[in-house]
This record gives sequence, structure tokens and C-alpha cells, in this order.
Amino acid sequence: MNERDAAAADPGGVRAAASDRLLARVLREESARIVAALTAWLGNLDLAEECVAEAVEEALREWRSRGVPPNPGGWLTQAARHNALDRIRRQKRYREKLVLLAEPAVPPSDPATDLPDERLPLLFGCCHPALSPDAQLALTLRAICGLTTAQIARATLAPESTIAQRIVRAKRKIGASGIPLRIPEGAQRAERLDIVLSVVSVMYSEAHLVAGGDASADRDLAEDAVWLARVIAHALPREPEAQGLLALLLFHRAREGARSVDGELVLLADQDRRRWDARLIAEAQTALERAALLRRPGRWQLHAAIAACHSDAEAGDATDWLQVLTLYDMLAAYDRSPVVRLNRAVAVAEIDGPQAALDEVDSLQSQLHGYHLWHAVRARMLRGLGRDDEAMTEDLCALELTANEAERSLLRGRLGL
Repeated sequence: MNERDAAAADPGGVRAAASDRLLARVLREESARIVAALTAWLGNLDLAEECVAEAVEEALREWRSRGVPPNPGGWLTQAARHNALDRIRRQKRYREKLVLLAEPAVPPSDPATDLPDERLPLLFGCCHPALSPDAQLALTLRAICGLTTAQIARATLAPESTIAQRIVRAKRKIGASGIPLRIPEGAQRAERLDIVLSVVSVMYSEAHLVAGGDASADRDLAEDAVWLARVIAHALPREPEAQGLLALLLFHRAREGARSVDGELVLLADQDRRRWDARLIAEAQTALERAALLRRPGRWQLHAAIAACHSDAEAGDATDWLQVLTLYDMLAAYDRSPVVRLNRAVAVAEIDGPQAALDEVDSLQSQLHGYHLWHAVRARMLRGLGRDDEAMTEDLCALELTANEAERSLLRGRLGL
């Protein structure tokens, strides 16, 4: 049956739509694995991505007209390898790769049971410390998550041209510097793993910072971050920090149904906890328990433990703030970032009152004056002290500094605008 006959037999495009949805799912699960394997064989990330992109175009045509193959991931893998072979044959200088690439492809197996896999070396390569943090994030979103340049630009609030330049320069640096696509061993792994986990955490945070957006997260980007955290945790089961980050993102993800209601932002203390996802909370708790059993504490585990305290409370006023504050004090040994100290100040207010918290907040002015949440937290402390005019000034500053419409709506409500 040719494409015209297929279209006639499927006038509503039902089969085409179904195959496109399946292709999208397969791409999410397998594209990074295929790109990583081809990159290892070819030594060229750009070429590997192009071969996979060509395979996707072929799949769009073939699957719509002939139906989805029995092993979609294996089909894509084989198509991408064929594309690589064709390119190598055209570029005779790579003939030595022919023998290796001509070996029969092993169909991908279940990602949940076949880890570690090729994605992890590629991920560590994308997050190499020789690359800038912005480049690490952009390249990870491109090579591992398969996002387009336009999607990455929307997610990170950067111009498309800037993102394209970051990706091109990062790939060139990997090639020119000979950055290895491998998982480091020994002491080097801990340092590199923290960079990888930080990039995944930033991915999740970026999903909630869409300029002009409402309180709903960029679901695809948030899900990609959680998915990637799962990949890392499953691939490195003896790394407690990988389990800690997974737990943290799952706790946050579980609250999404209550955090965003009709596009409006609902703060944690005011959320209807019946809307929290109990299944994700249970998975988060399991991941955190696995991390604790390894007896190597770290910052991601402590961040997750703080999130667990909030999860355990039946209501906002039932939160064990003393435990939260204790955990923040422990976290200070691993993460002295000003944002962590700002969050700690919120716990201080619950234990020692708003004046003690305000003193902590004010000590961060030089570092966080351009951060909208510093002004919002300071406004809360001033309001608790009855200094309403000063609080209004701080909320106005926060309003000017945030571009997210949900946060702006919340602040306008406080200001009566």
C-alpha cells in the first residue's frame, strides 16, 4: 500500500496520529540511548544526532503508511545505523568504522531493566566541567532529552540564536578537547555527578519559570527532568545523591496538582494536600530510604528530607519546623548558597519569629537583591512585624523582578492591584 492508499484507508488520520504518538514516546525512551551509542562508535555527536534525526523522518513516513513495527526502538536503532553507514560510505576517510558499525544491532531492551546504558556516559560528557553551566544545560536538553533549539529557548528564556550558539560551541569543544563520553570513577565521580544532578535540578526549575506563563509547569520539561533523574538513579543505584535528587523531584512533582489550580499559584502552606499525588510521594520516600541506607549524606538527600517533612505534615500548620530547621543547619555543611539560606530563614521565622528571620534575610541583601523571592520573603517578615508599608515596597520590587504571570498575579493580589 502506498502513502496515498494508506491515507484513503485511514481518512481521519487515526492510525497516523496513533503512530505519531507512539513515535514520540519511543523517542523519549530511546533517542538518547541511540545517540549515545552512535556517538561512541562514530566519535562525533553531531553526526550521531543527524543520523537519528533522519531515522525519525523515515519513521514518520513508514509507520504512518505501513504501521508501527513490532520493535519500534530496534527499528529506529537499525535505521540510524544504516544512515551512519551510508554517510561513512560516502566519506571514505572513515572506512575503519565500517566493520564495527556493520555488526548486527542489538534491539534496545526495557530501559527500566537494562541500566546502566549508553545515556549515562553521554550525559556526563554533556555536563563536563570544561563547559559552562549554560552550555551544559542546553546540550543536555538537546542530546539527552531530544528538545529542539526552539523548545530549549522557550524553557530557558533565552533567544534561539543564543541557544544554537551554545550547542554548537559545546559540541566543538567536546570534539576539539577530546572530552571523553564516560562515567568517571572514584573521587572524580562525586564531583562530576553533582554537576550532572545540578543540571537536572535546573531543568526541573526552568519548567516553572516561563515568562508570561501561569502557575502550570512546562509539563514536558518537568517530566523530562524527572525521567532523567530516574535514569541516573537506576543506573547508579549505589550513589545516594542520585537517589536523593530523584526523591526531591518526585516530592515536588507530587504537589503539582495542588500548586497550580486553574492557572493560579497556590503557596505550599495553602495547598489542598488531598490533591497531592500519593503514588509519587511513596516513590519519593522509597528513593530517600534507599539513599539513607547507603550512609553517605549529601546536599540532595538533605533537600529531599526537607521536602519529606512538608510531605509528612497533614496541613501547613502541622509542619515540624524544628526538624526542617535542623535539616537546613545540616545542609549548610554541603550547600551554603544564598538561596538555601533564604529558605532557612523561612523556617527560622516559624521557630524564632519574624525579627530573627529578617536579620538573616537582610544579611543576604548584597547577594540576592536582584532576586524576586528575596523581596517577597522580606515582605513576609516585615508584615509579620507590622511594618506593612515597608512590606508593600518589597512586594512591589518582587513584582517588578518576576516575569512569571502566576507570581505576578499572586503579588498583585497581596498589593490589592
